Amino acid sequence: MKSIRLAIVSTHPIQYYAPIFKALTASTNIQPRVFFTWSQSASGQVADPGFGRGVQWDIPLLDGYDYEFVTNVARRPRSNTFLGLRNPTLVPSIEKWQPHAVLVFGWNFVSHLGAMRHFRGHIPVFFRGDSTLLNNAQDLRTHARRMWLRWIYKHVDVAIAVGSNNKDYFRWCGLEDHRIAFAPHAVDTDRFDDADGLHAARAAEQLRNLRIPAGEPVLLFAGKFIPEKNPFALLDAFLQARTSGHLVLVGNGPLEQDMRARTAGHPNIHFLPFQNQQAMPSVYRIGSLYVLPSSSETWGLGLNEAMASGRAVIASTRVGAARDLVNEGLTGWTFESGNTQQLTSVIRKAMTSSSAVLQRMGAAARAESTRWSIRAAAEGIARSVTTALQ
Repeated sequence: MKSIRLAIVSTHPIQYYAPIFKALTASTNIQPRVFFTWSQSASGQVADPGFGRGVQWDIPLLDGYDYEFVTNVARRPRSNTFLGLRNPTLVPSIEKWQPHAVLVFGWNFVSHLGAMRHFRGHIPVFFRGDSTLLNNAQDLRTHARRMWLRWIYKHVDVAIAVGSNNKDYFRWCGLEDHRIAFAPHAVDTDRFDDADGLHAARAAEQLRNLRIPAGEPVLLFAGKFIPEKNPFALLDAFLQARTSGHLVLVGNGPLEQDMRARTAGHPNIHFLPFQNQQAMPSVYRIGSLYVLPSSSETWGLGLNEAMASGRAVIASTRVGAARDLVNEGLTGWTFESGNTQQLTSVIRKAMTSSSAVLQRMGAAARAESTRWSIRAAAEGIARSVTTALQ
């Protein structure tokens, strides 16, 4: 029997969050209702400048949990600016539902911050984000930002950290340890399982289409072709490594034309366009291992997905997830962000490892990924809310 009514404020249906809401509904003592503040996203398609196109995910994002879209009256509706989400009826809608607690995903929207400020002191206010200190400078602007964030988080009873770097960030923002809970940054690991071998078969077919001989090592990048993902560092390191094997780049974005020009005529570098969610379990299996060279990445859920697909990973030190997910030499390797020479060395080591070594690392990566599952995330949220209300 459900006992705790939890109002969740989120911008729009997101492929990584919807399974958590569904799991909370199905398997915990929490009764959630999600209040989506970007009402214009109700059509299911949102513009994603990183991919340079509108994106409509091909997996259900509204099944298995209670929700409503709250009218957004912003002049320029969007989810990447503070004034892009203005919802005058958000607080009244939540109050009408009479929740025991509220969980806000992201404070940097006028409506979300307004809800935090309104409910603080009336019902417990929980917050979930994934910010880190990995790109923090040490200057006056950083000091001013810290003072501002300390004020923001005074309106939060409990922040739910998604990993170690995120916990450090909340501490830096003035939250004591007893006000920081944990629920892992997660993906639907079950969706990346391959008990029937279908994903592996599709990956093998894709390798044949790319004319990559069976058994040759393949380095895979899948994501947006944007500066923050640092794909040119990967291209340069792969070319400098001069090892046998192939590099497959999956995605689209504003850097695509320049990336293709840089690698024109290279027989071992291949491009594939954006792939939707249902294809991704097969896409990750194209690679012998997965690399995320980002210069700025609060988490990097591609690591979770690749590891859940049984692939070892390479990640930059500016990828927030690397600290928790990458066990050096066991589940993958890390390199110092911006150090192309070090990335080159790691690629050379990885691409010259035997298939048995990479398979063993992939198995270890898959085992580690189970600790970062949707069930674990839902249980973490439920535990923190239940504890606060006792």
